[in-house]
Amino acid sequence: MSVQDRQAVLAFLSQNPEGETPSLADQRARLDSLAQFFPVPDGVEVEPATVGGVTGEWVRARRARRDAALLYLHGGGYLLGSPASHRHLAAAISEAAGISVFSADYRLAPEHPFPAAVDDAVAAYRGLLESGIPASKLAIAGDSAGGGLTIATLVALRDKKIAIPAAAVALSPWADLSGSGESHVSRAARDPMVGLEGLRGMAAGYLNGGDARSPLASPLFAELKGLPPLLIQVGTEEVLHSDAMGLAAKAEAAGVEVSFESWGGMMHVWHVFHPILSEGRDAIARIGTFLSGRIA
Repeated sequence: MSVQDRQAVLAFLSQNPEGETPSLADQRARLDSLAQFFPVPDGVEVEPATVGGVTGEWVRARRARRDAALLYLHGGGYLLGSPASHRHLAAAISEAAGISVFSADYRLAPEHPFPAAVDDAVAAYRGLLESGIPASKLAIAGDSAGGGLTIATLVALRDKKIAIPAAAVALSPWADLSGSGESHVSRAARDPMVGLEGLRGMAAGYLNGGDARSPLASPLFAELKGLPPLLIQVGTEEVLHSDAMGLAAKAEAAGVEVSFESWGGMMHVWHVFHPILSEGRDAIARIGTFLSGRIA
């Protein structure tokens, strides 16, 4: 990514009207406008849908399988984001993995605090199972808060004795809402996408006074035994690097198959910038290989 491209994207994401702090509604609208900033390629099918009572949209690349599916959980700190904001990323993953993607529009805080997001993710996954797609042909993936939510959903499915998917992918996962990781401090000045103050505010809005170390809010503190094969990708410059490393170590200790990738020089969820960032395209290609190799 050139310096010019990087500055242009960051300026877009951080723009404030007349220097004022934008309202939550403005922040949501700005993130959703990524759908116009990075439109999906020609030939990608986008279909609004409801699965398991959860609204969202199907995103299918031209040659995507319809007998297999990925449940995608977008990032945004549990307060922001939608299928629209991450449509171009879902489309790229659909193309790379060759499967249909259901991008869930799970409920956001502070209107719907924890555990609403987990409940919706579990309901959407149940809906995919009930639609006739077996667990061996299902996977779950998400970025940032959605990466943490991916792991929390797996834990909830396991505890509810619901058949777990064949694989899962966590991109730059926010897995520790207590902020106890070393990188939360040591890399605070290195990550241009995520800051400590923003994380604290989002955690407070999502938790609504709840325990930041609750396993389904911060899956770094969950028992991870019995989870499916995981791919965890994180950038070396990320404030959340410790979250990803901690998840990988804990999952491996619990006997889970883990593929952990720390990408040199990358910032938080660099995958979002894949239309202009070759490392984003390379990371998505690896996601496709991982998923296609594990889904029946």
